[in-house]
Amino acid sequence: MSTLRKTAVSAAVGIAMAASAGLAFAAEPIKIAFIDPLSGPFATTGESGLRSFEFAVDELVNKNGGVLGGRMMEIVPLDNKISPKESLIQLKRAISDGIQFIAQGNSSGVANALTDAVEKHNKRNPDQRVLFLNYSAVDPALTNDKCNFWHFRFDANADIKMDALTDVIAKNANIKKVYIIGQDYSFGKAVAAAAVSDLGKKRPDVEIVGNELHPIGKVKDFTPYATKIKASGADAVITGNWGADMVGLGKAIIESGVDSPIYTYYAAHDGITATFGPLGEGIIRSVREGALNPPAPAFKMLNDKFKAKYPNNDLNQARIFNVVEMLAKAIEKAGSTDPVKVGLALEGMEYDSIMGGKVIMRAKDHQAIQDIYITVHTNKGVVIDADNSGYGLVTESSVPMAGLNSATSCKMERPS
Repeated sequence: MSTLRKTAVSAAVGIAMAASAGLAFAAEPIKIAFIDPLSGPFATTGESGLRSFEFAVDELVNKNGGVLGGRMMEIVPLDNKISPKESLIQLKRAISDGIQFIAQGNSSGVANALTDAVEKHNKRNPDQRVLFLNYSAVDPALTNDKCNFWHFRFDANADIKMDALTDVIAKNANIKKVYIIGQDYSFGKAVAAAAVSDLGKKRPDVEIVGNELHPIGKVKDFTPYATKIKASGADAVITGNWGADMVGLGKAIIESGVDSPIYTYYAAHDGITATFGPLGEGIIRSVREGALNPPAPAFKMLNDKFKAKYPNNDLNQARIFNVVEMLAKAIEKAGSTDPVKVGLALEGMEYDSIMGGKVIMRAKDHQAIQDIYITVHTNKGVVIDADNSGYGLVTESSVPMAGLNSATSCKMERPS
């Protein structure tokens, strides 16, 4: 074979290999590690989030051609058993597998452990950095004293939600006594502190007749707590409980004969609404970041698709869709999956949510700002129900761009 021909053949082979490598790179999925409980007492909550993430990725990104010229997104589920220690093990596993994006939401205790670990890892390993996409852990500290560049929160924090809740309570002249109860960890403590502070400013005449914490995920019978609440003569109850703890507490309170409003953060879907059913009619109220009834038309269409695929499950966490689409838009804007470039693209991003309304990722602390809704558990005026129960959350009031001008103690150091 002549030298010229050998050169031509080598060039052709090189081009073919390069093209093949390019196609392989284009086809390589962008992975998001989902670190949440997929076993144990809060498995139902974690599984619900996982289904929503997978559905959002397929419907909002992959069916539209992916990002960066055709790269698909893929959710990698990692069970943390609601344990901070197990979460750190799963974080290391994700990083060792080359995953650059971490999603977590259930338990601020876990989120606090993860944000510390991510920050330390990124400082020590500048060539292997990751972003932490917090879709539901609402301890205010995460975007205040513990803020860092690598953490982005897509849910309103506990203080923002409590501000909205206490606005409603403050306007109700019939509420003169309030009982506060929650899970004994950072989030439960933050909810209690915010409730006491806000009520003190807005309704100093309101008496706090109870303020206690209980072990998270370990109480089998909430009757003793409900008995104390009834004996206190409370006109309203405030709780940040979620998952099985919300079901147990709420049922015990109502079955004890208390018919006062119970103001909650996470008291719907994943079997909770069906469990309350007529028992919770007009009593259970939830603060949330997306309106379900009446729904935005775009969300109604998406919800119908989800119910066709998962008839026994609900599409109930708007923030998950915000995470997926905002991440995709940030990757496109950055032209890269590099966590620093994507993080900078997320800062200050304004996004029209599929739930209706705008979401702004506040640059100074990475706290998402959005409309907040106060909803009531009912079967009247329900377009999108929960748990196929006929009951759902109907909007009673809303706060546009809640927390837009809220203070933050965040002093963020950005990567050079």
